[in-house]
Amino acid sequence: MPIGEAPHADTEMARVLKMTPVRMASEPSSSVIAHWKHDALHDVVGPMADHVLMTFPSGSLRFERRTGKSVVVGTARPGTVTVIPAGSTSRWDIPESLNVIHLYLPQTTLERVALEAGTASPGDLMDRSAHPDPITSRLLLSAADVLEDSAALDALFRQQLTDLLATRLLAAHAGPPVAIQPVIGGLSPTALRRAIERLRSDADSDVSLAALAADAGLSRFHFCRAFKESTGLSPHAWLRQHRP
Repeated sequence: MPIGEAPHADTEMARVLKMTPVRMASEPSSSVIAHWKHDALHDVVGPMADHVLMTFPSGSLRFERRTGKSVVVGTARPGTVTVIPAGSTSRWDIPESLNVIHLYLPQTTLERVALEAGTASPGDLMDRSAHPDPITSRLLLSAADVLEDSAALDALFRQQLTDLLATRLLAAHAGPPVAIQPVIGGLSPTALRRAIERLRSDADSDVSLAALAADAGLSRFHFCRAFKESTGLSPHAWLRQHRP
C-alpha cells in the first residue's frame, strides 16, 4: 500500500491494540505523541503514513518482531528506542503488558527540519528495534511528561521537542542525506539541451519537475533556478510559449 494511502499511525495502533492511548497530544501538521499501556500483543501492524518512534519508560521485556524474512528479538527497556519508517509492516509478539511512548512523525516534518538544517532532503530512516539511544529516549520521555498540559507554553515545548527529536532522528537514525548540488549560473549546454528536448517532445514523456531535475542531476529547486538563468523563463513558462 502506498504511504499516501496508509492510515495515520495513531489510527492503526488503536485498531491493532483495540484501545485508545492513556494520554495523547497532537501538534497540528507536525506530530502526535501518545502514551500506551497495552496488554500482550500477537498481531500484524500494517503500513502507516507516519514514521513511528518508540521508547519505554520502565521495565524490561523481550519481544519478537518479524518484518518480511527478518526476525529481531529485542528487549524493551529504558534508554532504548524503536524506529519504524513510514510504510513498514511487521508482526509483533509481545508476551506481556507494555508501557510505551510513541511519537508519530510525518515525512513532511522531517523534510522541513532537514531543509532548515541546510540539507536538500533527509536520508531514509533506518529500521531499529530496541536500539540503545538514551539521548533520543530522554527527549521523547520529556515530551510525554507534558502530554496532559494544554497551556500555550506546554504546547510550544512539545513542538520544540518534536523538532529536536526530528533532528536527532536525522543525525542518528537516517542514512546519508541527499546533498545539495550547488549551481553557479545556468544549466550546462548538455543539460539544457536534454531539458528542452524533453519539453518539446510530442510523445507522452514525463515533463514533471522531478523528471527534468533528475535528468540534470539537480534538486527541483536548483533546476528551476538554473533553467531560468539559461532561458529567462521558468520551465512552466517556457512550456507554455514553445509547446502547442
